Amino acid sequence: MPENIDINMLWQSYLIPWGTRIILALVIFYIGRVVVATVVGLIIKVMQARRVDEVLVRFLSAILRWVLLLFVIIAALSQLGIDTTSMVALLGAAGLAIGLSLQGSLSNLAAGVLLITFRPFTKGDFVEAGNAMGVIESISIFTTTMTTPDNKEVIVPNSAILGNNITNYSARPTRRVDMVFGVSYDDDIRKAKQLLEEVITADNRVLADPPPTIVVGELADSSVNFLVRPWVKSADFWGVYWDTTEAVKLKFDEAGITIPFPQMDVHMPEKE
Repeated sequence: MPENIDINMLWQSYLIPWGTRIILALVIFYIGRVVVATVVGLIIKVMQARRVDEVLVRFLSAILRWVLLLFVIIAALSQLGIDTTSMVALLGAAGLAIGLSLQGSLSNLAAGVLLITFRPFTKGDFVEAGNAMGVIESISIFTTTMTTPDNKEVIVPNSAILGNNITNYSARPTRRVDMVFGVSYDDDIRKAKQLLEEVITADNRVLADPPPTIVVGELADSSVNFLVRPWVKSADFWGVYWDTTEAVKLKFDEAGITIPFPQMDVHMPEKE
């Protein structure tokens, strides 16, 4: 008989209350997971509908999923009678300590989110950023990968890119090619200007609108300098630059126009 009383007391005092709590905690955890999956799925669809970058979608959805799951776990544990206040404080302190120890990484992470969100450049753009210059290959949460013109791979921390000026050479469909050609003071500058106009006009890659600029820009120490500034499509920039430089040299040689070396006249006083 005493054994029956002890079993009943055990059943009434421990098994039923704790069994109920465990079942409720499991139900909360299961339903919470379903709700979290539903909420995260809806947010992913909204971001995809707004054409948010896929890297940012995956990153934000992963963070949101773990944050919501943390709340679900805390709610389930509180159902078991566990004091979650101290647990939340402990998690907050741990998060602060981790954040302080990973300041550089978090800075790169925040910069990566901003780069992906505001898109100052995209894959395939030729940019100068973070003390590097090259074609953008990929943009991740922490780093950006570029390929230099000589085919070297450069991995730049995102904070270095966002903390400095970004020059995107591919952002506009057209670019101006800035060149300077010097001729001797003894040469006919009208003829030199005519030859420069012939070289620019003969190149069908040069755009008619806006028209190219060919003017005398400076009377330098050793030469009269012409500023030659044609407009071209961005993809034709270097081709026009190199070809024009070669064509001008050949044209000047044929016409006897001199491209002078830097020189200085030195006058020595005669000794009496």
